[in-house]
Amino acid sequence: MFKTDLWDEARNTRILQWAASHGARTFGVDISPSTTVMAKGEFSSRELSLCGVVSDVREIPFRDDSFDAVYSMGTIEHFDETEAAVAEIFRVLAAGGRAVIGVPNRHDPFLRPLMVALLYRLGLYGYGFEKSYSRKALQRMLEAAGFRVEAETGILFIPGWLRMLDLLCHTRFPWLSSLTGFAIRPFAWAYETFPGLRRHGYLIAAVVTKPG
Repeated sequence: MFKTDLWDEARNTRILQWAASHGARTFGVDISPSTTVMAKGEFSSRELSLCGVVSDVREIPFRDDSFDAVYSMGTIEHFDETEAAVAEIFRVLAAGGRAVIGVPNRHDPFLRPLMVALLYRLGLYGYGFEKSYSRKALQRMLEAAGFRVEAETGILFIPGWLRMLDLLCHTRFPWLSSLTGFAIRPFAWAYETFPGLRRHGYLIAAVVTKPG
C-alpha cells in the first residue's frame, strides 16, 4: 500500500500503521523531511516497517505498476500541478489496482474553501496553497488520467474550523480534546442518521481502479 503523504502517520490517524498491522507492505512519500522521520519513528516504536521517502506526489520515486493500492486524501490539491500528481498515482498503481483519492469539496455547506482562502491570504493557514473541486471536476480529472471511477462519497460533514480545532487539540492540547469531541458529536450523529448528508462532507473522495 502506498500513501501520498505521511502527515497522518506522524501526527494523526496513522492509516498506514493500521494497514501494516494487518499484513500490508507500506510505502509513502512526504515533502517534509521532519514529517518523514517522525512517521518512520512512529512505525519503529510499534515494531512495524515503513518505506518512507522524502519526495512528493508530483514525482513519485517508484517504478510503474508498483502498488496494488494507493491512498491519497487531502494531498494533490496543494499543488498547481494537480493533474501531474494524478498521472503519477496512475503510473505507480498496478493494472487492476485500486486507489482512494480525496480533495476538498468546493460546495461544502459550511464554506470551508472560503475560510481556507481567507486564512491563506492572511498567512494563517499552515497547510499552504489549497484548491477545491466539485464532484464533476474531480471525476473528469480522474477519468482524463485513465482511471475508472467506481464509487464516490463525501467525508467529514463538519465545519472546517471545528475540524482544525479538534486536530489542534489532539496534537498539542490533548487534555482539551474531550471538549472538541463533544462539539463534534451532533455532526457525527447527523452523518450516521441521514445518509444523504454524506455527499456533503468537506472532503469528497473517489474510489478508482486502473483498467487492466
